[in-house]
Amino acid sequence: MAFRERKLGKGASGGQPLPVVLVLHGPNLNMLGQREPEIYGRTTLDEIDANLARIASEHGVRVECLQSNHEGVLIDRIQAARKDAHAIVINAGGLTHTSVALRDALAATDLPVVEVHLSNLAKREPFRQESLITAVSVGQIAGFGDFSYTLGLQAAVQAIKKGSRIR
Repeated sequence: MAFRERKLGKGASGGQPLPVVLVLHGPNLNMLGQREPEIYGRTTLDEIDANLARIASEHGVRVECLQSNHEGVLIDRIQAARKDAHAIVINAGGLTHTSVALRDALAATDLPVVEVHLSNLAKREPFRQESLITAVSVGQIAGFGDFSYTLGLQAAVQAIKKGSRIR
């Protein structure tokens, strides 16, 4: 399978649909808990997604999580988000440092984008210290392990409530 997508959390029956926060996980994040746990931790992607669903319901939003190792799949979903999401939380993995196309897709949504990273990019190898995504994000959260996602979701919820757009 080229990607995994799950819609998590439901709105109250008969009520307005809940705002949607699209959570995107880039290449190799499907290996969380196994790949370099000394850097990325032992928490799996499924555990992160389940935690985000719980937190989202507490904040009155719904999360839709997608992980893909393929740049085009992520770009296609970002483009579709213009019609069905209210904010994006993204850990683009290695694409953070290399993908102008991903950056441009995020900019074109005009949605608030929160960039998250498990590790502190400023303390990593020089090639990991530059993010192409930061310039089109409302902010970047890095270095807090899986808690970076929690903080990212909370920031996205605040951006939705304030009606923030990118930049």
